[in-house]
Amino acid sequence: MSISCAVDEVNNLSTCKRSTPVPGYFSSQYLVFYTASRRICRPTQLPAKAGALPLPVLQRKYLGMENLMFVYCSCKVIWTLLVTILGYASSLPLGDDSICTAEELAKYSIIFTGKWSQTAFPKQYPLYRPPAQWSSLLGVTHSSDYSMWKKNEYASNGVRDFAEKGEAWVLMKEIEEAGEKIQSVHGIFSAPAITSGTGQTSTELQVHSRHPLVSFVVRIVPSPDWFVGIDSLNLCEGDHWMEEISVDLYPYDAGTDSGFTFSSPNFATIPQDTVTEITCSSPSHPANSFYYPKLKILPPIAQVRMVKLKKNQLGFPIPHLNQPAKSNEILDTYSETPLDCEVSQWSSWGLCRGPCRKTGTKIRTRFVLLHPANNGMPCPSLEEETGCEPDNCV
Repeated sequence: MSISCAVDEVNNLSTCKRSTPVPGYFSSQYLVFYTASRRICRPTQLPAKAGALPLPVLQRKYLGMENLMFVYCSCKVIWTLLVTILGYASSLPLGDDSICTAEELAKYSIIFTGKWSQTAFPKQYPLYRPPAQWSSLLGVTHSSDYSMWKKNEYASNGVRDFAEKGEAWVLMKEIEEAGEKIQSVHGIFSAPAITSGTGQTSTELQVHSRHPLVSFVVRIVPSPDWFVGIDSLNLCEGDHWMEEISVDLYPYDAGTDSGFTFSSPNFATIPQDTVTEITCSSPSHPANSFYYPKLKILPPIAQVRMVKLKKNQLGFPIPHLNQPAKSNEILDTYSETPLDCEVSQWSSWGLCRGPCRKTGTKIRTRFVLLHPANNGMPCPSLEEETGCEPDNCV
């Protein structure tokens, strides 16, 4: 059965659709698309049937329906706007990082310099099995949505394996998953290992205006779970990229192994601790390989330098890569760390020796634990003598 709807001439609406028929009357409603509300078309009246409700009653019922539909559609529009706003906000960088408006891509040369010399770090310096050296460098360029490692937070399984054993498989998998899920990783870069404590290695990296942060790790070899690195260094300064930057690097403990010295056997930290910086006084234990109580701060054990490359520049040569660096490349104001002599506790006194009824002598000794270096305090006397009365005299 067809029915005609009266069109609201005031609002100039032409869409009028038939709704559910009611006893005695037919009514249609139309949707006002630009205000997200519904109204009732003026119905065409048919002959009323017996028992039909009067038209004013029906009009009141449909006015109630009109109000409900208006509330429903208004809520729907508000929800859509809220989702849109939240979606836009989620695409912005996290934290306090300012938005980078520099050109989309920039390329850098990164040069890692090891400064781990016996002169700068004389205590327990590893000379063999294995000697002091550095693992390969593994890094990533990313947005603030991703963190490779962070001071005072727990290391991931990938960082644990890399810091303890130099194995990168798990860490690489974590990086790839972060890039796939939240698209927070732009690229991965690596540089060869250094076979001595002092030397250089280099590679190139690319940053993006939405991924301007750089993070990397290099394992200290040998060590329980110690490493150096950078966490989320921003190479973008508003509308331009940094031309060059150098950063001194200091040792960190991954919090997964409780060893105190470079050559400590594996001793898992249970429960796992957070990543902490190793200083000259922390951990505060004489057995620690970096414990230098006379120093205020440790000398930098390494340094990294990043230089922005021009668009037509593929890179520049770094002489003697993976070779011990020349003295003028490594030595600086922190090049000599004084190391005081360390000796053991005194032994117990020996037997009293001498003729009966005369004063005799007895001796106690101690031995050197750590020889002095770099004008450190010399060793004290290793033997002490005192008078005594001989025993077992007849």
